[in-house]
Amino acid sequence: MYCRLLRLLQLTFILGLLSACAPAADFHTNQGKQLTWDSLKGDYVIVNYFAEWCAPCLRELPELNEFYHAHSDKAKLFGVSFDGLNNEQLAALQAEHGIEFPLILNEPLAQLPFPTPKMLPATYVITPEGEVKGPLLGEQTEATLLQAINAAP
Repeated sequence: MYCRLLRLLQLTFILGLLSACAPAADFHTNQGKQLTWDSLKGDYVIVNYFAEWCAPCLRELPELNEFYHAHSDKAKLFGVSFDGLNNEQLAALQAEHGIEFPLILNEPLAQLPFPTPKMLPATYVITPEGEVKGPLLGEQTEATLLQAINAAP
């Protein structure tokens, strides 16, 4: 009995050490994913800032949805609320405006490799090597996003 208890304690200790060594997530998505920027290296990543009060942001949402569905094999697309909405407010905004691509949650606070833009809409592109490009300012389309990642339509 003592040996079993000792083995269980050792196993628990080892698992605790291993989980403590795992890198902390840089951001969480509304789809339940916890991601690090290192785990996304090798892929293009597009991060679009938007706000409900920004008319051009709302106009570009159908194009972003189209890009997400048609080209998720070429790039990962994420949205970020410029207004820093809490997770419940973000879910309501997503439902109200039909946003179909993943959103980066503000709770817990995301660690992004670029500054918050000063104007909207703003879109950042992170290359497969991790280089940040942008922000691309103004409304984006499927075509401009493909051009930004050097992909043919």
